[in-house]
Order: sequence, then C-alpha cells, then structure tokens
Amino acid sequence: MANLKDVFAPKDLTEGTPWKRITEFAIPMLVGNIAQQLYNTADSIIVGKYVGDNALAAVGSAMPILNLLLVLFVGISVGAGIMVSQYFGAKDREKLSRAIGTCITLTGIASVIIMVIGPMVARPMLSFLNTPDSIINWCTSYLNIYFWGIAGFAYYNILAGVLRGLGDSVSALIFLLISTVLNVILDLWFVAGFHMGVPGVALATIIAQGISAILCVLKLLKMKENFDLNSKMLTLKKEYSHRLIKLGLPSGVTQAILSLAMIVVQSLTNSFGEMVIACNVIVMRVDGFAMMPNFSFGAAMTTYTGQNIGAKKMDRVDEGTKHGLILALSVSTLITILILIFGRYLVSVFTDTTELIDLSVYMMRILAVGYIAMAVTQSLFGVMRGAGDTMTPMWISMINTIIIRVPIAYTIAYLTRSEAYPTGRPESTFISLLASWTLGALITTFFFKKGKWRQKAFADI
Repeated sequence: MANLKDVFAPKDLTEGTPWKRITEFAIPMLVGNIAQQLYNTADSIIVGKYVGDNALAAVGSAMPILNLLLVLFVGISVGAGIMVSQYFGAKDREKLSRAIGTCITLTGIASVIIMVIGPMVARPMLSFLNTPDSIINWCTSYLNIYFWGIAGFAYYNILAGVLRGLGDSVSALIFLLISTVLNVILDLWFVAGFHMGVPGVALATIIAQGISAILCVLKLLKMKENFDLNSKMLTLKKEYSHRLIKLGLPSGVTQAILSLAMIVVQSLTNSFGEMVIACNVIVMRVDGFAMMPNFSFGAAMTTYTGQNIGAKKMDRVDEGTKHGLILALSVSTLITILILIFGRYLVSVFTDTTELIDLSVYMMRILAVGYIAMAVTQSLFGVMRGAGDTMTPMWISMINTIIIRVPIAYTIAYLTRSEAYPTGRPESTFISLLASWTLGALITTFFFKKGKWRQKAFADI
C-alpha cells in the first residue's frame, strides 16, 4: 500500500535523472490529455453516426466560440501551475497555500462571468460567422448548455493544473479517465437512447466534467501535509492575485488570439459548405490527438522547470531542456508516420461518407509534418513559462497567428478562386496552419537562445 500511496503523492522533480523524471511526469499527462480529447471526439463520433454529418458540423462550428470564451480559465490554469511548481520547489508552505487558495477563488469568479456572458453572445457570434442555417440552432443549443455548466470544466482544469504543479499528474489522470468513461456512456444514453441530438452531447459533457472537478477537490482536501486549504487561504490577496494574473494573462491572451484566429478561419471554412466544415471537424479531432504529446511534454517542462528554478538548480533546467526536446521530437516523428500510414482508418471512425473520408485524409496529410515542428515550439514554450516568462510565448503566438496563419489562409483562398471553387480551395486553411507551425518553431528557437527567460527565472521567487 505504501507504493500505491507514493504513486499518488506529489513528485519532487528537482532530483534524479532529468529524462526519467520528465517521462514519469509526462506519461500520465499524455494519457490524461488523450482522455480529455476523447470528450470532444466522442461527441463528434456519436452525433456523426447517430444524427448525421450536419450534426457533426454543428459541434465543430461551435468550438471556436467556446474556446474564445474559455481563455479566462486558460490564463488562471497556466499561472496556477507556474506558481505552485515554483513555491513547491522552494518548499514555501505559506506561499504555496496562498497560491492555491487564490486559484480556487478566482476560478469561481471567472465561472460566474462566463455563465452570464456566454449565452448572451453565442448566437450573435454564430450569425456573424455565417454559420449555415441548417446547423445554427444546434450550435446555439450546444454552446448555451456548455456555458451553463462551465464551473465543472473550469474547476477540473484549474485544480488539475494545481495537482500537476505539485508533481502529481497521476491523480488528475485517474479523475479524468473516470470522467471520460462517464461522458461516453452519457453521450450514448442521451443521443442514441433519448434522441436528444446535439444538446444531449453538451449535457453529457458538463455532467462528466462536474464529476472530475469534485474528485479534484476531494484530493486536494487530503493533501494537508503539503499545504493549508481553509477560508483564510481562499481570501484574495493582492500579491498573489497580481502574480497569478501576471503569469497567466499572457497565456490567456495567447489563447484568445488563437481562438479569434480560429473564428476568422472558421468563417472562411464555413464559406466552403457543410462538407468542408465536417471535414475540418474530423481533421481537428485527429489533430487533437496528434498534438497531445507535444502539449504534454510542454506542460511537463513547465512543471519541471518551475520546480528546479524554485530550488535554484539552473543546471538541471538546461539538461532537462535537452532531454525534453529529444523525447518530444521522437514521439512526434512516430505519430507523423502513423498518421500518414493509418489516416484513412482514423477518419472512417467518424463517418461512412466516402467523399468526406477522402477529403479528410487529404487534408490530414497536408498537416502531418507540422507536428514535428510543434514538438520544438511546445517544449521550449514549456521551459520559458516554467521560468516565469509567459510574455515571449504570447508574442510568438501572435506573430504565428496574425502575421502568418490568417493572411496566408485568405491569400491562398483568394488566389485559387474558380468556377468550381468560387470562394477558393479549401486546402488554404490547412496550408496556412502548416506554415504557421513550421515558421513558429524557427522563431521560438531563436528567442529561446536569446535567453530572456533566464532573466525572469528568479525574479519572483
């Protein structure tokens, strides 16, 4: 039983061989990220099979707006992970307790804001994006239900970030696996059993997310040996709120920019018609799984770097950066090969329409090599964020999105207009994404080597 208890205990990443510590921490995160991706993928598969391709398109068209309004939680989550990992590495119980309490309180405030604003702006934004009349009602229902139950999503993601900052990526994984299984069961029950359609998918998701959030709260309440969680620590203090916002805001802004870009590109995608919209949904679902190792290693590098900077061990940060890059590049190369070989089988899970399968496989092959470039970007972003430099990743993401991705997408679409493709060729959106990933890796490497993140490393410890 002692060994099992150790598995669920916080992990000290400031000792031991870096690549082993990174791998031990990243694997549960990878499995957890894959499980989280199953939320949306299960939604897409079930509505695609039991309702139809238009329902599949509806769920996908709602996602850019949903992502835009969730940026508050992205910021809080990133800031939470950095603060917790650094204070845990420094063995500062008071600051660690205050940081966790601040995260919990700010998450509650942000949840209320989204519950009020979300349903008010959902349909106007869908109309602004030229969402087809055939799917706009489904999109609106999906978004409204999701916003009403946003607290479960918010608290799971924030508290899982806190657990990972403490070095415990296993508990977050177990809770997410439980929630994912429940989500799939409820999806089938509501959609196939009760014929609730797209709204049933949203309802299943918010119930499952609420369960995972409750499990995270119960876990934190049992970790009294590491920090204090009481009403005093839940009280907002300017020092901790300011630092959380300072660390998290750039990541929130980054996500907002990415979401706005998705909305702008979604408008272009919508102009290509329902078939291309459904294709985009399928490719992005597969993309979500393919990108998971990159995000997992990036997040692992954030916690690893944060703890070692808290312990003032910069030599381990440098060594861990090299190890993390090698691991991320190896896994991404393998995934790219698998996508190129088995892409058709992956796509066939979502639909039986031959034309849609062919189109989706073609678009996936355009993106495939980009995952290797993203391995570099996400790993180096993780190190910079762990050091407290969240501004540099924000600026790089803005360049990738505003200057590279969106202009390239619309330029290619404009130049490829024809009688067969009056609004341009649909490849334009995927080529632009590949270009932004590739150039982004080069830009990230350049700024990482300049070393501004090193100056940030010990500024607030």
